[in-house]
Amino acid sequence: MGGPETARSVLLVERRDGEIGPKTPFFGPIPAKPSREMQTDQLSLTFAALADPTRRSILARLANDDATVRDLAEPFAISLPAISRHLKVLESAGLIVRSRDAQWRPSRMQPEPLDEAVEWMQSRKQTWEARVDRLDSHLRRKGESP
Repeated sequence: MGGPETARSVLLVERRDGEIGPKTPFFGPIPAKPSREMQTDQLSLTFAALADPTRRSILARLANDDATVRDLAEPFAISLPAISRHLKVLESAGLIVRSRDAQWRPSRMQPEPLDEAVEWMQSRKQTWEARVDRLDSHLRRKGESP
């Protein structure tokens, strides 16, 4: 059980373009790659880089000190080239910078994109807290009236 012969259930629907495909939260064909506009949006790049648990672990390690690819690969059961690909994603998102020190290329964390992501999340949190507070007030008033 769980091998390649295991069947997966996928809900297929007919989309507006007449094609049959997996159910998606939007109508139309699924884009193969993000648009150029999405690729240049810093917040999107940050969240995309943070979506992977390996990259989050790498950032947690780099929050303590600079490290080489070999140092970063040590706790993972993946190859050095795979770690290098993760580092490229983090570097493209501006979350790390890589320097050259003789034959070593240490990586260092850059916290600024994380600050922007935290600011965005705090803004959303404040919005929702205000909405919940208004709902709570409304429900309390409704409960007090006969």
